[in-house]
Amino acid sequence: MPAHEESSNPLVRERAHLAASRAALRAMREDVQALDIRDVTANWVNAAVLQAQIDDRIKALADLSHTPLFFGRLDYLHVVGAEKAEGAEGERFYIGRRHVHDAHGDPMVIDWRAPVSQPFYQASRNNPLDVDRRRRFGYTGGELTAYEDEHLTDPAETEQTSKLLQAEIERPRVGPMRDIVATIQPEQDEIVRSGLGGSVCVQGGPGTGKTAVGLHRVAYLLYAHRDRLARTGTLVIGPNRSFLHYIEQVLPALGELEVQQATVEDLVTARVEVRGTDEAAAAVIKGDARMAEVLRRAIRSHVTPPAEPVVVVRGSRRWRVPAHEVAHMVDELLARDMRYGAAHEALPQRIAHAVLVRMEEAGEAPDDRVQNAVARNPAVKAAVKAVWPAVEPAKLVLRLLTDADFLAAHAEGILTGDEQKQILMARPARSVKSAKWSAADAVLIDEAADLVARTHSLGHVVIDEAQDLSPMQYRAVGRRCSTGSATVLGDLAQGTTPWSTQSWEQALFHLGKADAVVEELTAGFRVPREVIAYASRLLPAISPGLAPVESVRETPGSLAVREVAADDLDAAVVAACEESLRHEGSIGLIAADARIPALSAALAEAGHSVLSPGEETTAESRLTLVPASLAKGLEYDYVVLDEPAAVVDGEPDERTGLRRLYVALTRAVSGLVVLHAAPLPEQLG
Repeated sequence: MPAHEESSNPLVRERAHLAASRAALRAMREDVQALDIRDVTANWVNAAVLQAQIDDRIKALADLSHTPLFFGRLDYLHVVGAEKAEGAEGERFYIGRRHVHDAHGDPMVIDWRAPVSQPFYQASRNNPLDVDRRRRFGYTGGELTAYEDEHLTDPAETEQTSKLLQAEIERPRVGPMRDIVATIQPEQDEIVRSGLGGSVCVQGGPGTGKTAVGLHRVAYLLYAHRDRLARTGTLVIGPNRSFLHYIEQVLPALGELEVQQATVEDLVTARVEVRGTDEAAAAVIKGDARMAEVLRRAIRSHVTPPAEPVVVVRGSRRWRVPAHEVAHMVDELLARDMRYGAAHEALPQRIAHAVLVRMEEAGEAPDDRVQNAVARNPAVKAAVKAVWPAVEPAKLVLRLLTDADFLAAHAEGILTGDEQKQILMARPARSVKSAKWSAADAVLIDEAADLVARTHSLGHVVIDEAQDLSPMQYRAVGRRCSTGSATVLGDLAQGTTPWSTQSWEQALFHLGKADAVVEELTAGFRVPREVIAYASRLLPAISPGLAPVESVRETPGSLAVREVAADDLDAAVVAACEESLRHEGSIGLIAADARIPALSAALAEAGHSVLSPGEETTAESRLTLVPASLAKGLEYDYVVLDEPAAVVDGEPDERTGLRRLYVALTRAVSGLVVLHAAPLPEQLG
């Protein structure tokens, strides 16, 4: 698009372009809806596949009324990709969430992921990247109402903070998490656009946008490597269902509909149902990477050296494979360290091959069909069953957790006697079906299943709140991207499980991505400076050496800490919620899990209905009651935090409790009110 002079009223011109772009998008959608596939499909299967692709394309081309088609504009000094001829007229591009073209195929909006859009995020006065002007647009209720220009090559213009950018970051939140394509910062953009081949780990404190960066990285990779990822698949892993529900609209808003979302528990419970829980000490041992070697030993213990030769009868002939020769085959398979199940399938073929060699030596001319028939011979099948029997993963894990002698035999030198006692089931189950499996048990079964048969690998996996995973959980995720790449997102200071990660190097090793690049986001864009500074007082106690977040948002009055009498606490919390509800946006009341019933009753008595974490806020229902255990990853415009000491006391140890408190203190985007009757933890000073 050539960059012509602005009209006398630029806002009118930009609104006209928005209207024309929306009309062009409608036309693109109508063109897809009008496609007739009856004459281009060979059968009903092809027709169903093609129709599904068309339906997805129609959804991706929907014009969402609350989502502006474009949020910025770049005026280049020269024609993009051409030599910079003196006096040549530059090009103009509107940057938006998806590509839109007119009836002639000329672009009206450029996808934010396209290379030509990157300078919108990266250009600066020091490095303008051939951009003369960067324009940002402001919207109110879906209508374009303002614009703001930066002339990057004008030495007379002073650099200023973008008010529209700041307003977009601080815009009140109602509903699920939004995309951040209009506000991506240069350091975030570099991570978003990093290549598919390498894995990336992002350490980011509260408000640094790490979750959004991870989701937008998925969207970028799908844009840049769509064919490959369409074949191999992508997956976003979150800590719980509430969190996944909170983020589930980000990728569809960017036109990406095919990304799977799951928790680690979802991944590992295909074989068993989780109905039990572990004591913290037992869960830590079960989640330790040493358990992988215990399982490997237990599985390989099923292999038994042959005691007798294999004798195959075919017609009037008997073919004999001595026991020592079968033993040599077994030793070779063990030395190759193949998956147990693959070796189980390979052994009959090896025995059959030995029989065929004898047939050829006797003057016969057997072919592959004969070898396959010999491999299925009852004598061969019986020998394989005795030497290399099939193993059912859940049964194996059940035996380890219920048979002290079996566990001791395979955990010798790996787990101490006390550790072995910790993980044995108090009430041994009779069968896999009746066992009350814990979440940690399901991970062990998943590991055992992978030792038997290789787990399918995806092209790219994103793991959010990764600091809470155990080494065995990292292994479970890692085998699902063993031939692909990963984006690991987390904050070591927010680790609130007894087995939480101590270092990213350790975590990446267990994930199988030791060569991943570790990036650190330290600039905070969401949490006000006063709030993050208050929460950061806990860092020396919960994660020594970790750099505090430096918030770019100074919001005077955003923090209030109030002490009240114990008898008045519930009433004070209700009053603080009512005070917060006078503001625009979402409200989160966060409290220790044990305090939730009392606060729920107090709010109900005062006439307030509340949402549960993950439920979508609306203009009419904006107050969510959040147990501290579910607060991680969520954000609210205003947060009321009830009794910090109770949040700390609700955890098994002080450090975990202080980390839980750190999470709760950093969920606010605009304002935080802390109410307490008990003394505050001394670390808050």
